[in-house]
Amino acid sequence: MKIISIVTIFMLLGFILFSCSEKEADMPTAIITPEMKVKRGEYLVNVIGCDDCHSPKIMGPNGPEIDPKRRLSGHPADQTLAPVTDKSVLKDYVLFGMGLTHATGPWGTSFAANITPDGSGIGNWSEEQFFKAMREGKYKGLDGSRPLLPPMPWTVYNNLTDEDLSSIFAYLKSVPAVNNIVPAPVPPSTM
Repeated sequence: MKIISIVTIFMLLGFILFSCSEKEADMPTAIITPEMKVKRGEYLVNVIGCDDCHSPKIMGPNGPEIDPKRRLSGHPADQTLAPVTDKSVLKDYVLFGMGLTHATGPWGTSFAANITPDGSGIGNWSEEQFFKAMREGKYKGLDGSRPLLPPMPWTVYNNLTDEDLSSIFAYLKSVPAVNNIVPAPVPPSTM
């Protein structure tokens, strides 16, 4: 009886160990619908702060608020910048505009991109371009293009999973398109 019990225990342990070693590839994967992907992208866009720089602001009762008509459309093309009168501060400081859609520092002045699905934004981008922009810091996700400029934190966002980047892209393609051609960066030599 004792031998049967020991054999039974070893067989049970063997079965448990075999079951636990089953590969992930053998396990069923959850079906992610396009709606679920967009919803995940919306969540990520909200928690990683895309609106902070990519959405123009209007003054509300509690200070600057996102302009809902221009959400995620980048720096307004028609907004003029105040001149930097003391350029010596740029070696130690970064200056942000009130709407946070432009920043001036030692690299010059950079402007937050339009990330809506309009042709003036990411409307013509492929998902592959979006991945390249976020992973390699390439302007418009194109090889041979200029680097994305500060303060765009692509070096942090490149740690997102492929699924997360794909969800963000799907969400950005679902928001209202806003036509806004963002100005080109201003090099420090011309400021």
